[in-house]
Amino acid sequence: MQSLTASDADVRAISRDGKRSAQKTVLEARQRLTSSSGTRADFDFELMNDYANARVNAALPMAALFGILAIVASFWVPLTISALWAGVVIASLLIVVATAQRFKSSDPLKFNAAVWKTRFIAAEAIGGTALSLLALFTLVANSSDLTPVMFAMALVAVASNSVATHTLPPATLTSTMPVTIAVSMSLIAVGGTLNYMLAAVTICGEIFFVFLARQLHGSLLETISHQSEKDTLIYELEEARTMSDEARRHAEQANIAKSQFLATMSHELRTPLNAIIGFSEVLKAELLGPHQVPQYKEYAGDIHGSGQHLLNLINELLDLSRIEAGKYELNEEVISLVDIAADCKRMMELRAKAKGIELVFSYGDNLPKLWGDERAVRQVVLNLLSNAIKFTPQHGKVTLVVQRSGDGGQLISVKDNGPGIPESEIQTVLSSFGQGSLAQKTAEQGAGLGLPIVQKIMDLHQGRFDLFSKLRFGTEVIATFPRARVMDALAPVFEHRERLEIYSEAG
Repeated sequence: MQSLTASDADVRAISRDGKRSAQKTVLEARQRLTSSSGTRADFDFELMNDYANARVNAALPMAALFGILAIVASFWVPLTISALWAGVVIASLLIVVATAQRFKSSDPLKFNAAVWKTRFIAAEAIGGTALSLLALFTLVANSSDLTPVMFAMALVAVASNSVATHTLPPATLTSTMPVTIAVSMSLIAVGGTLNYMLAAVTICGEIFFVFLARQLHGSLLETISHQSEKDTLIYELEEARTMSDEARRHAEQANIAKSQFLATMSHELRTPLNAIIGFSEVLKAELLGPHQVPQYKEYAGDIHGSGQHLLNLINELLDLSRIEAGKYELNEEVISLVDIAADCKRMMELRAKAKGIELVFSYGDNLPKLWGDERAVRQVVLNLLSNAIKFTPQHGKVTLVVQRSGDGGQLISVKDNGPGIPESEIQTVLSSFGQGSLAQKTAEQGAGLGLPIVQKIMDLHQGRFDLFSKLRFGTEVIATFPRARVMDALAPVFEHRERLEIYSEAG
């Protein structure tokens, strides 16, 4: 049954993961379909924002670069022509920068990727066209001397624009393709092996820098994707923490409500029970005269036993709720573990004899006293003995031992030769309201609170509780008190009294 349950849980987990994976795939597909960049719609704004920042930040360096190129070209073309070319290029650059500035000042909530993509591409097309006017230099200068310079200027322009626009690949093409085509055609038109080679290198340079821009774009996109995943994970962790805190708060409120309910109902439940137990005992003892019907005495005994059982169950529930609520306070004093065990043994002898069980008690010599709560320790011993007698078959044997523990403390051991507990059910038996399957078949019913209460009482005494069991060989439970609670392990207390000393003036 357990294997089937685990298998069902695995199937549900796999199904849940499959659904989550399918939802993620559908979401990513929808994002790609609605994205203007073919990636994800929520990445478009970040990519274009990076593009705008790059264009604005690189405005002055690029303007200076085109100015330097114009100065270099003035050695081969008239100064007015090179200055006019630089002015047109810088003016087109200002258009690109103005578009980027407008994007940065716009409301992100009203962002439209398609509209801004079109605006950026149009601005870059104007800039690329302005750069392509470089090819007209061959009309006003000696072509054989100018072509190497024009080739170098074209490569510099393509490289700078490719780096500045790599976050928006269409803008890279529109800003570099016009100058590449114009210069290459101009070089081919001039003719000559050198110029043909320069035209080929210009085209190869365009391909290389566009490829480089694509690689930079892919790297940036991967970075943004990792950042998005990290942000999503952080959000999910925060959401999970919030849900966990909320669940814990509800659990604490439920636990408080449970404790309040049990505390309120304790008096209401025990008051009528005491009356039922008292009157049933009177009827069972026939204190008011013999019953005319003999079965009435038997019925009164049944009522009395059931009332006692119900009262014990209520007391166990209240003890457990007080312990879990942290309101179970120990009334600590000097106690004798041997005396408490002997009293409990005498109390359980009648029950043991009724089942024909031999109850054996042994204890170590010269055991010192303990520092603990007598009522709680007595409850521990009674619960352990009661369980042992309950689950031991007729004519069995239960052994109660009180002795020193290996670390210098003291322990109580209760051992029986009952049916034992399967290893797989030990954790169930030690949990609240937990009962083993074999125990339910071989013993009278119980609430399953005895051992959990023993565990919690031992925890309050900083002690340890161990259960050892084997099928058909019986069970042994050991409650161990730490050495710090043994009286001979405590340091002696010396009382210092202030003495009044009178000094004589003459002395």
